Amino acid sequence: MDEFILIFRHEDGSKVASPEQLQIWMKQTMDWIGGIASQNKFSGANGLPFDDAKVVHHNNIVTNGPFGEIKETIGGYIIVKASSVDEAVEFAKGCPVLQGEGNSVEVRKIFKGDGVH
Repeated sequence: MDEFILIFRHEDGSKVASPEQLQIWMKQTMDWIGGIASQNKFSGANGLPFDDAKVVHHNNIVTNGPFGEIKETIGGYIIVKASSVDEAVEFAKGCPVLQGEGNSVEVRKIFKGDGVH
């Protein structure tokens, strides 16, 4: 069983939903994660708030971010256990983020190395 990260990409992170809509999406997301957890395949999750976000560029210039000239933003991720990328993709297909036009969920296998080289 491998671990995969499902990265939530929002086409336009500058749009702000109403508190009511945010509450609906949060419940849908918790229900979706609960379904994965009930199969013992949920490893963890984090939201990535935009407040106090910074981007450090190759020349050590720091900008407020993740905005600027890009439109797409990453809103968060979950980590799931799956026997294949196809199983992880099936989990991703149920993600409430996909209700937003232009939004996507990127699925990537997590490499487990010792981190020391």
